[in-house]
Amino acid sequence: MKLHLTAVVAAFALTVGAAGAKTFKWTSASDIPTWDIHSQNNALANGIHAAVYESLVYYNSKTFKPEPVLATSWQQVTPTQLRMNLRKGVKFHDGSEFTSADAVFSLERAMAKSSNFGVYAQGIDRVVAVDGHTIDIFTKDPNPVLLNQLTELRMMSKAWAEKNRSTEPKDIKTQDENFAHRNANGTGPFMLKEWQPDQKLVLARNANWWGKAETNVTEVVYTPVKNVATRTAALLSGEVDFVLDPSPQDLPRLRQNGNLKVLDGVENRTIFFGMDQFRDELPGSNIKGKNPLKDQRVRKALYQAIDMNTIARVTLRGLGQPTGALVAPQVNGWTEAVHQRFPYDVAAAQKLLADAGYRDGFEVDFACPNNRYISDEAICQAVAAMWSRIGVKAKLRTLPLVTYFPMIQRHEASIYMLGWGVPTFDALYSLQSLVRSVGAGGDGNYNVGRYSNPQMDALVERTKKETDLKLRTSLLTQALQLQNEDVAHIPLHNQVIPWAMKKNVDVVHRADNRLDWRLIKVN
Repeated sequence: MKLHLTAVVAAFALTVGAAGAKTFKWTSASDIPTWDIHSQNNALANGIHAAVYESLVYYNSKTFKPEPVLATSWQQVTPTQLRMNLRKGVKFHDGSEFTSADAVFSLERAMAKSSNFGVYAQGIDRVVAVDGHTIDIFTKDPNPVLLNQLTELRMMSKAWAEKNRSTEPKDIKTQDENFAHRNANGTGPFMLKEWQPDQKLVLARNANWWGKAETNVTEVVYTPVKNVATRTAALLSGEVDFVLDPSPQDLPRLRQNGNLKVLDGVENRTIFFGMDQFRDELPGSNIKGKNPLKDQRVRKALYQAIDMNTIARVTLRGLGQPTGALVAPQVNGWTEAVHQRFPYDVAAAQKLLADAGYRDGFEVDFACPNNRYISDEAICQAVAAMWSRIGVKAKLRTLPLVTYFPMIQRHEASIYMLGWGVPTFDALYSLQSLVRSVGAGGDGNYNVGRYSNPQMDALVERTKKETDLKLRTSLLTQALQLQNEDVAHIPLHNQVIPWAMKKNVDVVHRADNRLDWRLIKVN
């Protein structure tokens, strides 16, 4: 594999010539957790994986409509049978041909027990190879968002996975590794050349890629840098070309720098707090024998004690749109009514706590990432101070992304921060993952607080199979409203994402906060 990669890179260098070779150097706060494309559903990783591994369809960066990639066309044979015609002549980076056997294997792998991508395979019953370049996807019920889901299910070589004992995805809850965790063999425009976790990631252009890229980049170098000041300094000094997550306080001077530019856009990601509503007693709390977070009045008190407008203005410096909804405005099911927050009201919060039997408050574990979302640690520090005013002592601990997400997936946090983007632009994706009772097929796969309400489950199940689109949207809105009334989670804000870069860099800003590797230009 290494010899093959070296030969391809050398060949490409000869064809473009030294003058045409462009390196794109970029940075953000955290590294990707794995190269196993069906292991951890992490937005940063999904975006980087897309440079190397391709899906059957992918969103057009300008229209955000699914467009052909490894599938050239498709037709709905019956309401529960989607036939996909696969692109011929596509080679994996090891030189082997992409066929229907790889597509069937990849979709089945995404549905495996250790996969965190079951939510994208929601509703799929089975996948069948019709011939060498045609597959049928059979769903349990009609699925109006199946194409949107397929944008995040990337294709892996069956033979490569079998040869390297990687037929099962890496389980993110354990330390166990498979070959696919540190190695990659996709069909995409770039190939994995080097990965030193938390230090450096290098991608090399794939000279044998089937597509026609608009990019002139021949090498991508990604350096995760946790410290925001260091990231800004690297951009100002020219060490990097692009910063995915500049700090809010640095933006004014970056905008005023004639050698740089900043692109702004609202992300389809909502930041919120989840709460353990499952345990009968919270670990580390001074309340014994019961769990305060099971009481809706307590959850609402925590919600109403948060002055989100001040956090948006002071901590986020405008890079957050306060919201009461679990999804952003671009997502089907969102309404202005669902978006309305419960008012910030300390006295009301204190009364709710007293009514619930916690007049003097309580102690609770509070966990947040410190390198995943805009000002994540600072937001949590501000909220902990606000909660102290109503007698709730939140014992804040912050962790880096790579250890934080496995930790909350093991249910080791009482209150936790999570940000949820919606790759399908449909609220079912959020509802099924976050408020559906934990079950099979992606149900509740990030319902880390283990909230459960039969009424919610019924609404989610109806939207999975409802084909009347107007009725389906209404059901999604009802479910979002029920989440608000139950305070299943505490919504905070929708992120506003600024990208900072050198003036000679051209990129297309996407609402999912990921780069389109086919379109980057360094002029």
